[in-house]
This record gives sequence, C-alpha cells and structure tokens, in this order.
Amino acid sequence: MEHIISLMVENKFGVLSRVAGLFSGRGFNIDSLSVAPTVDPSVSMMTIVTHGDDRIIEQITKQLNKVIDVIKVVDLTEHRHVDRETALVKVHTRAEDRAEALRISDIFRARVIDSSPTTYTIEVTGDTEKVEAMINLLRPLGLKELVRTGRIAIGREEFRAGVQQEKRKIEQAT
Repeated sequence: MEHIISLMVENKFGVLSRVAGLFSGRGFNIDSLSVAPTVDPSVSMMTIVTHGDDRIIEQITKQLNKVIDVIKVVDLTEHRHVDRETALVKVHTRAEDRAEALRISDIFRARVIDSSPTTYTIEVTGDTEKVEAMINLLRPLGLKELVRTGRIAIGREEFRAGVQQEKRKIEQAT
C-alpha cells in the first residue's frame, strides 16, 4: 500500500542523505521525495512517498524517529490530508495538433509556460490522477520531455488542530 510520510527535520546538510540512506540500507524504495524549508528557515519539511505493508511502514517510522535531525514523523496516509504534484510536459506540436494541446491544457487547468514553433511546454498541478490523466491525453501528440516534482502533502486543518491540542495536554501534564 502507498504511504505518504511527512518529516519535519532540522535544515542541516547531510539530513537528506541520512534519511535516504536509511531507506536504501534497509531495501525500501522511495517513490518520490520532496524537501524544502518551512516558515522557520532552520526547519525543513520532507515528504516521502513509499510502498509497504503496515509492518514495513511501522519499521520505517520507528527508524526515522531515531535519526537525530528528525524532529517529527507523521504517516499522512492515516490522516486527512491534501497532496499535490506538478509536472512540466514538453509536447511536439505540429500545426494540426496545437489546438488539441491547448484544449487538453484548458480541460486540466494547466497552462502553457513556453512555446516554440514545434513545441509547447505545459505546466500542470494537481493530484497524481489528474497529472497522469493529462499526460496520457498528451501522449498521442508526442511527448518530447517530462519532468515531475513528486508529491508534497500537508495535513488538513482538523488534523493540525488536533496535534496542537495533544501538545498542550502533554505540556500541561508535565
């Protein structure tokens, strides 16, 4: 089963390498990985998409929690969340296909971000199914190049509010 694991980590060199090494050292695959600083520049948020049964995901989560620079690990798959992916698709556009490429882009609320006499570069953002569907419709026109960001995800507000309430309870208890 697919899992989206969100990691809050210290924004230091080597953290990404240690996390990726943890996966590769145990024979687990990373389907996609995205990392960037948060509102606090000393902290980064890492989103990892991986596959595994509950036992494997529990093992991954426990091992990630042992990494010194990891502040927090959350398997977002278990909570309400929003996830998105961006793709840049370079499509061959013969004169007779240009209108079709624009029509497909319009249907998916994508936009042409670069154009030449023979190609369009189209940017699409959405859930994985949306991105896949658009790519599949553009494929017959002739894909020249495809780049995807991998998924990013964030818990829905109800989840975040619940985490804050739990933190307050713990703080009050200590």
